[in-house]
Amino acid sequence: MSWAFLRDLLSGVNKYSTGIGRIWVAVVFLFRLLVYVAAAENIWKHEHDEFECNIKQPGCENVCFDHFFPVSHIRFWALQLIMVSTPSLLVVFHVVYRENREKHHNQKLYKNPGKIDGGLLCTYLISLILKTGLEIFFLVLFYKLYNGFKIPQTVKCDIKPCPNTVDCYISKPTEKMIFLYFLVATSCLCIVLNLSELSYLMFKYSIKCYLKRHMKNQQ
Repeated sequence: MSWAFLRDLLSGVNKYSTGIGRIWVAVVFLFRLLVYVAAAENIWKHEHDEFECNIKQPGCENVCFDHFFPVSHIRFWALQLIMVSTPSLLVVFHVVYRENREKHHNQKLYKNPGKIDGGLLCTYLISLILKTGLEIFFLVLFYKLYNGFKIPQTVKCDIKPCPNTVDCYISKPTEKMIFLYFLVATSCLCIVLNLSELSYLMFKYSIKCYLKRHMKNQQ
């Protein structure tokens, strides 16, 4: 899979982000996207072929694998990366809308189309809320699908067509566990960064509104 489109998206968003937002972009790009492409994708590349059960009953391994891994980890994280990055497009689209509006009216309507204020501030806050919500949603979904953030060495399966309870073995469980913890930790870090940026922008906007009101009262 080519991730060039996500790289370009993050690069475009970086131009209109706050300092905390740029840290979020760096974390997503360096510690999630690059780790995913360079290491995690290869570790889970042959997860189905390397899943073995101590019985050769036709169909048993496939059914057990589908039961314990309803969604491939690697595809799950790919979907998560795409979904949590998509809300940033709202900011990019809003900036493009401002630029096109200035071209249409052939005059300067904004001091800086990319400055986070007015309607763009609302769009930016909405994108932060969506990103935070999606991060939490995917963490909870992962926990529910796999009964926690763990990868056991063996799992017991008694689903038909398996004739009895069989032991199935997962390849490289320790290595997969390390990367699982790393990816979950970076996801939690992104949630903290999004909440910090959301709080910072709301606090900054509140102070700005208070000062404006105070100045009007003095006049």
